[in-house]
Amino acid sequence: MATTITDATLTVTLTETITLNGSSQGSKNTFTVSSVDEIFKRIVSCAASQTTTLIVFNDNAYGADSAVDVQDSKYIRITNKDDTNSVELAVIGSATLYQVKLDAGQSHILGSADDLVLAEADTSPSFGTMTDLSSIKCNPGVNAVEVELFVASI
Repeated sequence: MATTITDATLTVTLTETITLNGSSQGSKNTFTVSSVDEIFKRIVSCAASQTTTLIVFNDNAYGADSAVDVQDSKYIRITNKDDTNSVELAVIGSATLYQVKLDAGQSHILGSADDLVLAEADTSPSFGTMTDLSSIKCNPGVNAVEVELFVASI
């Protein structure tokens, strides 16, 4: 069976708009990801006081239930769709993780899940060997929130 999906280029534009004292201080940055032929997009309800797995990565898509191929993923965005409450994200590598808080409406953007992360327990970066992403999880604390996940793969 031959695919009927035609590769496309994803264009991502990040824009900050602000005028201070009559002068524009904003910025616009654009980058592209070519040869995209897979999109993983979902909105996930994250239950209050529970940890929810948003996505799992594996060496191949058939290696785990609903897994995304770690080598093929090239762009990952997680957005807190709540208009009031924050959510904590856990970005989990093969042996370590880091956590970030997303306030209402904020996004966290990552590149390829392959060789992406190195978390350390001190304040002196080693700039050592990065490891593959294995999953991303969230916990909204006492308020349920919805999170949008968008992944582009080649």
